Amino acid sequence: MNLPVSPIHDPVANPVSGSDLSPAAVVELVAEIRALAREQDAVILAHNYQLPEVQQVADHVGDSLQLAITGREVKQTTIVFCGVHFMAESAKVLAPDKRVLLPNLSAGCSLADSITAESLEDWKARYPGHAVVTYVNSSAEVKALSDICCTSANAASVVRSLPQQKILFTPDKNLGAWVKSKVPEKEIVIYDGCCPVHDVLRGASVNKVKGERPLAVVIAHPECRADVLEIADEICSTTAMIGAVGRHPEARTFIVATEHGIVHQMKQRWPGKEFIIADGCIGCRMHCPYMKMVDLMMVRDALQRGKHEITVPADVADGARRALERMIAVPRDA
Repeated sequence: MNLPVSPIHDPVANPVSGSDLSPAAVVELVAEIRALAREQDAVILAHNYQLPEVQQVADHVGDSLQLAITGREVKQTTIVFCGVHFMAESAKVLAPDKRVLLPNLSAGCSLADSITAESLEDWKARYPGHAVVTYVNSSAEVKALSDICCTSANAASVVRSLPQQKILFTPDKNLGAWVKSKVPEKEIVIYDGCCPVHDVLRGASVNKVKGERPLAVVIAHPECRADVLEIADEICSTTAMIGAVGRHPEARTFIVATEHGIVHQMKQRWPGKEFIIADGCIGCRMHCPYMKMVDLMMVRDALQRGKHEITVPADVADGARRALERMIAVPRDA
């Protein structure tokens, strides 16, 4: 499956900073990072939710799986993954011969942490004969115990593709509920994990913002609750959100129901449009602290000192790779 990526051109000439560094210091630091990346034969990957200046210094920006696949395909032997731990793990699983660095080892994920290998084994024992579909926002250990992974872009297609009628969907309950509504012919049991950033948003908040801008288009991530998805004009993954703007050429304003870091990429792609975070308070609730734990200095230190190298035990990596490869072979939803 050929997934598009978003290259960031000439970051030295066009830096973007959300930190306390002066513009001149950002330019200098970005230049140092790019030089170190060349010396270390490294590619810098950044998730759509990362700080703007980190997105700007990256070679590629996108969603977690898209970036992991890119890391496997590029020629560089080192991957600096500006994201959270499970993302760097996936990159290592798909590119076992490459060195994968996570600039801040504390960058975790509440959704991924909501299910452990032990809890999945217990759940499977209570539901024998069910195929396990696991969202990529999960640890390598959980992936290894799953039949197949999915993304928010292809979750419904993955479930439809399975011969089993009975499905265990983990860990995100909101994404699972959305998939269940799309694939009613399957019997789907849903785990009770969630992404706090998306789960905190309520339809009432979105309607309040929409009431102030009635012509705005609402774009929501399927990790949002059902009352939010009912309001949305578009429901799609982070990368697809950016492209969805193009389907509404007459619209000027877009209400975005996901982590506010995505707005940087939206503004880069669609400079003439207005983007408003759906919580109505400039992203104060739609804010993932883990996704903001990597800054430019950490990226530099990762390259200078090899911090922090991600390893995955061979048996775990083999199982996780099997689940990911099965998922990659399934087409995305339209």
